[in-house]
Amino acid sequence: MIHTDETTQEAVKTLEGLISILEDGKLGYTNAAEHVENPAMKTDFLEYARERALYIVELQDEINKLGKSTDNSGGGPLGALHRTWIDIKSAFTGGDTEAIINACITGEEAAIEKYKKALEENHLEHDQVYIVSKQLNGIQNTLSQIKMRAN
Repeated sequence: MIHTDETTQEAVKTLEGLISILEDGKLGYTNAAEHVENPAMKTDFLEYARERALYIVELQDEINKLGKSTDNSGGGPLGALHRTWIDIKSAFTGGDTEAIINACITGEEAAIEKYKKALEENHLEHDQVYIVSKQLNGIQNTLSQIKMRAN
């Protein structure tokens, strides 16, 4: 695929959108870890937050490879849609484990939806598709782990 300025911009916008979703998730999991009583869950949530941080770095590297800088965290159209993590922060304040787990599930489902949309839009090159698909898999695994806790 030959990259014109326009396709590069689209790819950058898509990746930036995913980064802002990951930022939300990182923050969401950090909050969840602070408010959950169960030590094992606390550890898991911190692990998920760390995983999101690694994903962010991977996507920022891809943006840098396209010759763009990653310091403008405006978040593309995908990012604007994904404020689920922020909206559900209230669940964390009560320390209600079930509410916290449900908040994480909601956040991850929204993230998965945005990831799938990013892959469908077809603005990414082969390497980026690979990374985004791999991250999507990771997020889906995390979601199923959290859902197991919910039962």
